[in-house]
Amino acid sequence: MRKRSLHTGSIVSAILLFEITAFAILAIGSSPFDLRIPAIAVGAIGMFLFQYGTITAFFPGCDRPSLLIVNFLAAIGLIMQTRINAEYAIRQLLWMGIGMVGMVVALVGMRRLTFWRKTRIPFIALSLVLLAATLVFGSEQYGATNWIKLGGFTVQPSEFVKIMTVFVLASLLDRGKSVPKMLLALFHVGACMLLLLMAKDLGAVLLIAGTAIVMLYAATGSKLLLGLSFGTGAVGAAAAYKLFSHVRTRVAVWRNPWADYHGSGYQIVQGLIGIASGGLFGLGLTRGAPGAIPVVHADYIFAAICQEFGLIFGLIVIGFYLVFVVRGVLIAMDSRNSFDALVAVGCATLICLQSFIIIAGVCKLLPLTGITMPFASYGGSSLLSCYLILGVLQGIAIKNNDIYREEFEDVYDRLEADEDDEWEDDE
Repeated sequence: MRKRSLHTGSIVSAILLFEITAFAILAIGSSPFDLRIPAIAVGAIGMFLFQYGTITAFFPGCDRPSLLIVNFLAAIGLIMQTRINAEYAIRQLLWMGIGMVGMVVALVGMRRLTFWRKTRIPFIALSLVLLAATLVFGSEQYGATNWIKLGGFTVQPSEFVKIMTVFVLASLLDRGKSVPKMLLALFHVGACMLLLLMAKDLGAVLLIAGTAIVMLYAATGSKLLLGLSFGTGAVGAAAAYKLFSHVRTRVAVWRNPWADYHGSGYQIVQGLIGIASGGLFGLGLTRGAPGAIPVVHADYIFAAICQEFGLIFGLIVIGFYLVFVVRGVLIAMDSRNSFDALVAVGCATLICLQSFIIIAGVCKLLPLTGITMPFASYGGSSLLSCYLILGVLQGIAIKNNDIYREEFEDVYDRLEADEDDEWEDDE
């Protein structure tokens, strides 16, 4: 226990040193001096210490590595938001606080409440209502109709539908996998994907489809079903390409963005130029030109990171996402029931696919879909949903630890009773 405390303590110190140094560079480099930067730094560091200290103190069975990884990724995102526009950083800091509260609620709910298996029908209905409402009442941003305005805020319902889909699939694929349950799962995933395609939210389509395939294979282990799922996905992708013009447009821009450099290909080309200009070690914080990349604070935050911190640092960021996914899989493997295991697999898959899709899109390995980079990109709905996913994983990890401790105490009590009996026999 002492070694673990020393190890995590050094990681916390490293994150703090990184944040303090980065914010100091930003403050010194601002002209005139921007008082918002030290205020953001104090808020970010204080929030990190309070969150990590509170979670580890009240929930000693939490998964510390994933918690530290998220805090580091969130710190990188907040530093880059401050670098791009301090107003973005202030809003991001506010949403981080809301997200952390949501994480604790999800953590406690996942650990204490037992009705999650029974939520599939309400979650199916709510998911379809939210996506349909987005089509009717939603507003278009960056080519997709996936936002609903509520007062002074805009909400992206698909960010929460993807989490509900994990619970729906985990409930339907848990224990007995009957034909009616499988058909209901297929209906839910298909209906959500169709509504998202109509809203031109291609990133959410890929997320839900990929997560459904992974969870189906995790639940059944059937290579036949896995092959059929990929085949169905390929047929669906081909049909979407034929039926929806915006899908064809995205693919055409991806194949040759230089053909329309001053139009639809401008963002992709500028992002690639930004990554290339940073080289292996980066131009240095405040020395790049991230503002030349459209929507750099959201979709293209990875390009800004690579430009100023370098490609090697970008690969390290990707490595942190991979470690987070591995921690999620380990939490699933430690689960004492298949429902918790499937939920953990689904949550880990969401973060894995979301980070892969957006980073691959920025690097022109896949058509750009417009989703956010988990925990780093600007966006309230995205940040809140990512923290809810973290809370669900932490709740399952704590539950696993609670069960392990109870089992260990039972074994210890039995051993102690056996020793007492042997002692009495000897007497």
